[in-house]
Amino acid sequence: MKNLKQSLKKRPYALLVLWLVSLLWAYGAQAKPKPLFSNGAVAYAYPVNGITVDGNLADWASKGLKKYPIKEIPFGKPSRNEADLSAYFQAGYDLATQSLYIAVVVTDDSHMVVTDKNAAWNAQDTYMLYLDAKHSPKGSGVLLYEISQNNQKMLDPSDSWDPSVWNATMQNVKFTFKRQGNKSIYEGVVKLGTQLQVGKTIGMDHLIADRDKTEAKGTVSYVSWGSEGGKSRMPGRLGDLIIANPNVAMGTIKGKLAWKDQSIEGVPGRIRLTSTTNPALWTQVDVNKQGEFSAKLPAGTYKMGAVWNFYYKKGKSYKIAPLSQKITIKANQVTQAPLIKLATLPKIDMIPDKGILPAFSTSKAKQLDKFIEAYRDHYGIPGVSLALIEKGKVVYHKTYGIKNNLSGAKVTDETLFEAASITKPVFGFVVCRLAERGIIDLDKPLYQYLPFEDIAYDKRYKLITARYVLSHRTGFPNWANGKIDLKFTPGTKYGYSGEGFEYLKRVVAKITGKDISTVLREEVLEPLNLQNTYFMKNERLAKVVANGHDGIYPSRIVLPEAPGMAWSMHTEAKSFATFALALRNRKGLKPETYDKMFKINTNVVVDKEYARPGVKEFFGLSIWMEKGPFGEAFGHGGNNGDFKCQFKMYKDLDVGFVVFTNSSNGDQLHEALDKYLVTGKLKDTKE
Repeated sequence: MKNLKQSLKKRPYALLVLWLVSLLWAYGAQAKPKPLFSNGAVAYAYPVNGITVDGNLADWASKGLKKYPIKEIPFGKPSRNEADLSAYFQAGYDLATQSLYIAVVVTDDSHMVVTDKNAAWNAQDTYMLYLDAKHSPKGSGVLLYEISQNNQKMLDPSDSWDPSVWNATMQNVKFTFKRQGNKSIYEGVVKLGTQLQVGKTIGMDHLIADRDKTEAKGTVSYVSWGSEGGKSRMPGRLGDLIIANPNVAMGTIKGKLAWKDQSIEGVPGRIRLTSTTNPALWTQVDVNKQGEFSAKLPAGTYKMGAVWNFYYKKGKSYKIAPLSQKITIKANQVTQAPLIKLATLPKIDMIPDKGILPAFSTSKAKQLDKFIEAYRDHYGIPGVSLALIEKGKVVYHKTYGIKNNLSGAKVTDETLFEAASITKPVFGFVVCRLAERGIIDLDKPLYQYLPFEDIAYDKRYKLITARYVLSHRTGFPNWANGKIDLKFTPGTKYGYSGEGFEYLKRVVAKITGKDISTVLREEVLEPLNLQNTYFMKNERLAKVVANGHDGIYPSRIVLPEAPGMAWSMHTEAKSFATFALALRNRKGLKPETYDKMFKINTNVVVDKEYARPGVKEFFGLSIWMEKGPFGEAFGHGGNNGDFKCQFKMYKDLDVGFVVFTNSSNGDQLHEALDKYLVTGKLKDTKE
């Protein structure tokens, strides 16, 4: 059910503010889950002394420290060449002062500076340093430092899920900028205190933003050290810096992964190595498509470990059995590890032959609770908010689990979750209300209301209408990574897109003359009496929102500064059930408007691995629909990466459900829940 679970892979690129870029980077399209603690980049810091932080690197020259290239392109427009943008860093430490020294050299033939200290971080050339000094195996907070020619500051740590970083300040950090010819030098020292230990690994990464005066407005090039994104939000997206002992020789390990079950295609993209004598020394190593890996580490014995609990391939999920193998890396030698055979754990299966709905009862409630808890435990899903609907009312509502895996705070009826793309049908409802009053014409080209400058170079964009946006026929990508373009002529076929909803949001604000928050309140929140539903940052939301989780590890809470009509709603199951019931009862819109909203506008093309026998999928106006063995159904799914959710209403059976999870594994529960409640053990093309 790919399209019911459509993923909001990243936040709108156009909102280039610091926190939003972190999210955008976090949710780039991935073929596999993100690693929990390392992005595969590894560097070494060795002892240094006599370093003066003044931007003059002459005192680094004699230290013999390796220069590590910063060359990954996380997003944005690639630089023209190395003269336009290239960079490297070096790192050293002074144990006596518990200080980490960093030197970053950027080659850039056009250095841009702004004097406004409140300007967006990437309005000028900027260097970003990410540090996770604690580097706990259970996860720990990331500190983010923004360094430019005239300014240096730290991203507010108080919204981190990790209390250990809440009181961090810039007092222990000093950076100096110096421009020499075509090179920008960022030299700094960070006093890490007791977190600086010889033989320990700390999380670290670098991001360079390069804006050239000669480039088009809004064009920025970026390079980073490690390949993963979302670094300020999740420690797992940083590289590893090993505080190396100069008296311990290095060695190289080489090895290969394979499945015991040879029918499983591919292998996980990382393997973890942890020192058996110093648990603080651990890192994760890239594994290529052939299953091969190689790493240079201090000599000693290491335990092998899987990075992810689950491996996903072609719509199937496999829970990986724990590894127990150890390998000894010999000094100044290449050690070949024995073949590492990966095994899978049995797949959980509590699906009945026939779904338990309709006719929900107290006894079925107890069975359902056992089902939810079993699947929550198996897939490592921290928290769940659930509502069941039957014959026009909520017949069951319950919350399960915790808001944050580290704090253990419980999910309650007040806990709110990111609703991700379930935001879209709520906004679609708003647009349909405006259309029935003649405020917007669903078939009038949107450019006639408000031109879209970023896509004006392609005249085909003038074909885009509100109807095309709501039925996913704009031709826009889901989210643009840099320059936005059209993938096909608008109106000619299906292409799921969040970009279109953001464009339509701006149009609605323009033609109503109101900010979008006011429009939402007047057109949907108040008319339908939607409680506990928010689209942007506010004091109450900050108190009750759950942490998302990448695997079992919490994400930093970053609340939207402005409403995003493709992704930003926060709510919980019982509150959102009010909206689902409004659609079921045709409340808030005229009958003829509902007819248009539920009319098939788009035939959805489903990838083979998500196809279900006898089921066809469609889009109406922002509403996903299907026709299958259990009659007609409608709803929508949401995926913000670390939050996943779904609502689905079966029209002929007159039952439905709403489920929110704060987990990257939440979709595993959604699929199983649909089967448990309604379809039972249908033949599945993925099995």
